[in-house]
Amino acid sequence: MRNHFVSACLVMLAALFLRVTPLEFALLALSIFFVLCTEMMNTAVEAVVDLVSPNFHPLAKIAKDTAAGAVLIAACGAAIMGYLILAKYVLPHYGKVLAMLGSSSDLGTLVSILIVIIVVIMLKSLTGTGTPLHGGFPSGHAAVAFSIATAVSLNTQDPLISLLSLSLASMVSHSRLLMRIHTLRDVIIGACIGSGITTVVLLAFKKFV
Repeated sequence: MRNHFVSACLVMLAALFLRVTPLEFALLALSIFFVLCTEMMNTAVEAVVDLVSPNFHPLAKIAKDTAAGAVLIAACGAAIMGYLILAKYVLPHYGKVLAMLGSSSDLGTLVSILIVIIVVIMLKSLTGTGTPLHGGFPSGHAAVAFSIATAVSLNTQDPLISLLSLSLASMVSHSRLLMRIHTLRDVIIGACIGSGITTVVLLAFKKFV
């Protein structure tokens, strides 16, 4: 619920800042309220199931999974609604930023990814944590994933492709947390290293090459 409320507040603030139409704001609000309601129903179902069947039971699992699935479907619907409404306000501005920063550079992309890998290995060696391909500080998977996503964003200069690439990089990073291989700090710093180095290298290639 905390995550849902934070996301709802951010979306509402973005809608107000972007000055969406009253109808669009109403649709966003209804989508958000629907997600919150399904989350509350999910919590209620889980509480009742735990009360009736405190021990593991296949039917209890089905009830909980179905309730959680309803939340997921509602969240997907809200995400689609949010994209359809906010994309026309956000993507043009995001595209202009990418156009200012980016330029197509195959060599710059390869150089930036290699530099990211070298920096990650050096940091792991200096901190004495993990191995070059597993664990340690920072997360190499997050660094490389965000390096590639940043390179794709700046080379294509397409807002939708950029967002999809960054989403994939976020999923890769999140998997490192789920597998308990890295801490949140490792992942965030790795992502910053990957995006930061790639942006600097590609800007340098744009200016000097």
